[in-house]
Amino acid sequence: MKADFPIAVKFYRLSKAIEPYFTALYATTVECASDDLIEDCLHPEWAALRFTEGPPPVACIGEGELLPQWPFVANGPTSKAINFGVTRSRVWGLGLQPAGWAKFIDEPANHLSDRTVNGMDHPAYSLFRPIHEIVQNAEGDADLIASSINDYLMRLVNRPVPQEQQILACQAALRDPDMANVAELGERLSMNHRSLERFCSRYFGFPPKVLLRRQRFLRSLAQYMLDPTHNWSSALDGQYFDQAQFVRDFRSFMGMTPTEYAEAPHPILEKIMAQRMADQGAAPETDLPTVLRYTSEPGAISE
Repeated sequence: MKADFPIAVKFYRLSKAIEPYFTALYATTVECASDDLIEDCLHPEWAALRFTEGPPPVACIGEGELLPQWPFVANGPTSKAINFGVTRSRVWGLGLQPAGWAKFIDEPANHLSDRTVNGMDHPAYSLFRPIHEIVQNAEGDADLIASSINDYLMRLVNRPVPQEQQILACQAALRDPDMANVAELGERLSMNHRSLERFCSRYFGFPPKVLLRRQRFLRSLAQYMLDPTHNWSSALDGQYFDQAQFVRDFRSFMGMTPTEYAEAPHPILEKIMAQRMADQGAAPETDLPTVLRYTSEPGAISE
């Protein structure tokens, strides 16, 4: 695998009416030789849709063999790293917030968690199939593709969102670094334990205990990645008792130790992070599900 290759990343802000339902719309263009395979991994994340111009990627969630994916590949919320490989291509990513899952997908999130599927075949993602056609038929015009995706999503803006206020409140609570345990989360949302379990599985993909563990882990990982002055010890989230607890979480979510992760090449993510920092001049929020996610970037789509 060669790490020295051109990569271009551009993020687009969606119209305000639909922005709360998505994490980001972005395009990543990899200009490697056609027979090179560029490998990297994504951190655990909310649901995501990816549309590829060029050869589809190979990927697996968690440990295992990288398997051929599809031009429109979709994954539900994940609690494991997504290991992937891409060759010369442009990949459009569209991340779904839990509120977006509730608005656009009728199947419970836990039925599709930690899975990738062919979005053109699986009924849960049927509303997003026209985006595949937009990407394939725009003759490579990135701004036209982004604008057309935004226009299409705006046509769906009036779809109802069941339990929307509770979902948004839960999203905010999970991002709160002071949210320590399931009991506090239930109290914040005025839900008993059984109701909270069903609610989180339905819209967030995992039980509340897993979600809280994942968020403290991701806050720590983001602090380490976004601030070069941090080492693992100084990056630890305040909800960790000690470094040993963090290492256990790291193995669980990423399938490796922090040291192994730090020593592994990250040719795509490192260049995306560099682009983000150059675009913004400062680190974005550090509790987002993946390092790809921010919505205050240049290239915004006008409403």
